[in-house]
Amino acid sequence: MKRYSKYKTIFLLPLLLLWLGTGTVRAQNNQFYNDAYQTIDNMLNDKQQYSFKEAVFSVENAYYQGKLDTDKLNREIAFLKSFANAIVQSRDLNYKQSDKDKVSKYAAVYSIMCQTLPIAIKDTVIQYKPFNYDFEDVFGHKDITNLFVSKLLATKKGNCNSMPYLYKILAEELGVEANLTLAPNHVYVKHQIKSDGWYNTELTSGIFPQDSWLMASGYIHLDAIKNGVFMKALNNKESLALCLFDLAQAFNRNFPDNDGEFTLKAINRALEVYPNFAKALILKAETHKEQFEKLMDKQNLSSTNPENLKKAQQDPKAKELMELMTQEYGHIYDIGYRQMPEGMYLDWLVSLKTERDKYENKKLLNNFTK
Repeated sequence: MKRYSKYKTIFLLPLLLLWLGTGTVRAQNNQFYNDAYQTIDNMLNDKQQYSFKEAVFSVENAYYQGKLDTDKLNREIAFLKSFANAIVQSRDLNYKQSDKDKVSKYAAVYSIMCQTLPIAIKDTVIQYKPFNYDFEDVFGHKDITNLFVSKLLATKKGNCNSMPYLYKILAEELGVEANLTLAPNHVYVKHQIKSDGWYNTELTSGIFPQDSWLMASGYIHLDAIKNGVFMKALNNKESLALCLFDLAQAFNRNFPDNDGEFTLKAINRALEVYPNFAKALILKAETHKEQFEKLMDKQNLSSTNPENLKKAQQDPKAKELMELMTQEYGHIYDIGYRQMPEGMYLDWLVSLKTERDKYENKKLLNNFTK
């Protein structure tokens, strides 16, 4: 019996060592992340029908490692779709242009996201409560799920990531387009209609701000607009690039000690679709930075000592990474990206409500009333 235990231990020891030493391999081969990547990539290659909803939930399911209740989420989306259709049928907008049917659907989604609505159930009228902005951990630093649509649906509280994502999902469920658009630390929605051309829908405050509000932040460089970094109405494939960024970011949270390979795979695919996607460019540079620092650690060189940076580059791979980082950070600046401090972002966001009369498109608001 003792001999058996001895041989069993000897046999299992290499397997244990292999298991302990392959955390990175197991992360790279995580099936849920690979499946989510493949789903989005298939959509980009037109091998699978486009669905922003499916792309978003595939990312969130990967983070939850297959435990996301997508059936329940789809039922909730179906309910909101039915509710939106009921709103369209029950009211007649002041809008008079030939694209009124499309605009009525935009207005219905906006109402579901931002307005308190009376709902008649038999002889009783109840008040539907809209989704609200959650100022707690708005960037998902503490908990990345605060950025998820699934969290928004569960709590009716979200942020500038989950709220425009849900808006786009609902619009597409109704058969109309919704263009996501980026600003510093922010996502909002653009629509093009016959009466006004392009207009903005800001879900965190529930108003239709003019572009002057976006420029008032002071962090939107003209080069960033010209290069499509900010204020560009993203097409559906560029919106999928946002999902690939979300996938890479979620992967890093699940596997913080990964070697960067999957992250770069997702980010590089996103940049093929949307080359001047600043957040993806930054994550790519940061990933190369982490790879460089790991090489320094292997050489027992402290990254806090500037002299060690030169020593580390005696390794050809480290030298290559340093050159990549230099090019990447320079490119990010050249295309017009400027980092907006998080505290200033929140002040800027609040300014939409405190200075609503200054920035709101009142003509559009009138068109969206009965």
